[in-house]
Amino acid sequence: MPHHDRSSCGELRLADAGKEVTLAGWVDALRDHGEVLFIHLRDRSGIVQVVFTPESTPQAVCDKAAELKSEFCVQVTGRVIERAEGTDNPGIATGGIEVVAADLDILGRCAALPFQISEKSMTAGAAVKREETVGEDLRLQYRYLDLRRPNMQEHLIRRHRIVKSIRDFLDEQGFVEVETPMLTRSTPEGARDYLVPSRHFPKNFYALPQSPQLFKQLLMVGGMERYFQIVRCFRDEDLRPNRQPEFTQLDLEASFIDEAYLYTLFEELTARMFKIGGIDLSRPFPRMTWQDAMNSSGSDRPDLRFGMTFQDATDLFTQTRYGIFKQILERGGCIKGINVQGASERLSKNVLQNEYAKEIVPGFGAKGMTWMRVMDGGLESNIVQFFSEAERMGILERFDAKPGDVILMIADPSWSLVCTALGQLRLHLAHRLDMIPQGVYYPLWVTDFPLFEAADEGVTSSHHPFTMPDRTDFDPGNIDELLALRSRAYDLVMNGEELGGGSIRINDRGLQQRILQALGLGEQEVAEKFGFFLKALEFGAPPHGGIALGIDRVVAMILGAASIREVIAFPKNRSAFCPLTQAPSTVASAQLEELGLLDLGGDRPLPGAHAKKDQIETLSWVSRIGIGDPERPAIADALAQAAACADRVNRQASPQDAPLFRVAAVSNRFREGREARIHSLSENGELFKNAPAEKGGFFKTAAVLD
Repeated sequence: MPHHDRSSCGELRLADAGKEVTLAGWVDALRDHGEVLFIHLRDRSGIVQVVFTPESTPQAVCDKAAELKSEFCVQVTGRVIERAEGTDNPGIATGGIEVVAADLDILGRCAALPFQISEKSMTAGAAVKREETVGEDLRLQYRYLDLRRPNMQEHLIRRHRIVKSIRDFLDEQGFVEVETPMLTRSTPEGARDYLVPSRHFPKNFYALPQSPQLFKQLLMVGGMERYFQIVRCFRDEDLRPNRQPEFTQLDLEASFIDEAYLYTLFEELTARMFKIGGIDLSRPFPRMTWQDAMNSSGSDRPDLRFGMTFQDATDLFTQTRYGIFKQILERGGCIKGINVQGASERLSKNVLQNEYAKEIVPGFGAKGMTWMRVMDGGLESNIVQFFSEAERMGILERFDAKPGDVILMIADPSWSLVCTALGQLRLHLAHRLDMIPQGVYYPLWVTDFPLFEAADEGVTSSHHPFTMPDRTDFDPGNIDELLALRSRAYDLVMNGEELGGGSIRINDRGLQQRILQALGLGEQEVAEKFGFFLKALEFGAPPHGGIALGIDRVVAMILGAASIREVIAFPKNRSAFCPLTQAPSTVASAQLEELGLLDLGGDRPLPGAHAKKDQIETLSWVSRIGIGDPERPAIADALAQAAACADRVNRQASPQDAPLFRVAAVSNRFREGREARIHSLSENGELFKNAPAEKGGFFKTAAVLD
C-alpha cells in the first residue's frame, strides 16, 4: 500500500464526505447487527466508524468482514459519508461521519488478548469509555499491546513534544547538544554503578554513567561554554515505587554564569514545558534555603500547596514543669508543632492518642507525639494539666489556634528527627484530610544545602564532590567545620517532588583536591579515580555550573500520570525487573569465561563469608529472624542436639549409603490412593458455601499484592 494513498482515521471530518479513502489500523471494537457490521477502526490519529452493509459493500468483502475480531490489523477502502441524523457520536472526533467499506484486506490476525486494549465500548454506534483495571506486571509483560491504547500513545506523543520544546528553547539560547560516553569508569556519585565487564581488558569493568558529570565539566574546560544533552543515566539504587534503574534526564552546563542565570533560564524552560500540558506557571519562582525548608516543612522538597507549616515552640517551655519536655530541652533538644485547622471533629481523642501517638508517629521515627484540641474553654488534652497558664496562652497565640483546631507537637533532642518526623506527619494528615488542592502547581527553588553530611567515618558529599562550597577557607580535617559548610547547590522542587538539581562547580584544582581530601580519599585513590579530571583543571578551567532535570518525573507531573512508568515506553517494574524480556537474566558460563569472570577474585573469600561459618548467624539469615544475645545459648544447644542426632543416624547407615535426610519412608499424607478425584463436597457445592466469591470451581480471593 503506497503511503501517500492512506488517510488517517482520526482526521476525517464532514468536509471529507463523498471522498474515497484508504485506511489502515486495528479493529478497536465491533458491533454485529446481522447483515450489517460496524467496526471502530483505530490508528495513532484516532478512531473512525466503518460500516459493512450488503447494499454498498460487495458480498465477498462482507463475508471476509465476518472473520474480524478485536485487534485484527486491517486495511479498508471505502467512501466517507455523513451519518444519518440522530446517529452521530459525540464521543469521538469523527462522530459526524462514517466510512462505507468497499474493500477489506486483513493484514494481521490477532491471538486471544491477555487484556482488553480498547478504551471504549460500542453501544448503539456510540463510544463509551471503558473502565477496566489490569495488573501492571501483565501490562508490562505485553507492553507492545499496552502501547496500542490511545492513552499510552498520547503520553508518549506529548512526551516527545515536551522534549522537543526543550531542544528548541536551548537552541535559541545558544546551547549545543553533545553526546557523552555511555561506557566510562566508576566514580563515586552517591549511588551504586552498573558495571560492564570488558573482554579486551580481562577482569576490568566499565561503568554505566549515573550522570555525565565529569564529561560535561570537561566540555566547559574545552571551551564549549553552553552544553546540553537529553541523556540516559543508570543508578543501581534501592527499590522505590517511582524509580527506574535507567532514566532520562536533561543535562545542562554553562560557563561564565552564576546561580541567577540558571534560575532565569530554567524558569522559562520549565514554564514552556508545563504550558504544553495546559499548565501556566507564574514567575519568578520563589526561593527558600534548605534550613528554612526543614524548619517549616521537615523536607528538602517541601509541598507548599497547603499550609500547616511548622511553628517552633521550644522557647515556650524553657521553664516548664512537664517532665518529658523538660528532659528534652535540658539535652539541647527542640519542640515543633503544627496546627491542623478545623480538624477536631475528624481527629477524635481515640484517633489522636491510640492511632497517631502510639502507632503512626513512632513509625516516623519519633518516640511520641503531644496533641491538644482547641475548645471554647481553652486546650483539651491528657497533658494540658501539666502546662502553666502562660504556656497554654503561648501555645494558642503561637499557633494562631481557634476552637475546632488540633495542635500536634513533637519533641526530641535531635532537631533533624523532629523536623523529618513532623514533616511526614504533616503530609500524612494532608492526604488523610484531603487538604491538598488538585490542579495547583507550586514551583520552588531550594538553596544553600549542607555541603557535607556526617557519615560513620568522617563525612560524605550531600550532592557530589564537585560542588562549590560557600567559602574556601576551611580545614579538610575538621569535621565540625566541614559540616557547617554550605554549598552553592540548588534544587527545583514542585508539589513535594524534586524535579531537578544542580550547582556551581569547582574550577580550581587545589580546592577540588581539598574537598576530596575531606571525603577521606588518599592521594593514590584520588590519582586513580580523578587524576585525568584534576589534570584538566590545571589548564584555565572557566567558572561554570549546571543543572539536571528528570525528564520522566517532569513529564509524569505535567500529564498527571500516576507513575513515571506511564510515560516510559518500556519501563522496568517496581522490582527493577522487565516482565517483557525477563531481564535481568542468567547468562551462559561460556560468556562468563570469555569475559574472565568465572574465577574473578581467585581464592579470596567472598564478602560476608566469615559470617556463614557461624551456624547461628546462618540460621538467622535463612529464617529471616533476628536472634538476640539472650537467645543464643538455647539456639546453640538445639543446634548441637540436632547435629548429634544427624551423626547417630548417619553412623547407623552402611558406608555405601548416601546420608539420610529423613527417618520415615516417603508416602502420600494427604489422601488415600493415587488417583486424583473431586471431593464430594465440591461436587455438591457445600465446599463453597462460605466462599466470598467463586470462579471456575475455585475460591476467588482478593489480590494480596498489587
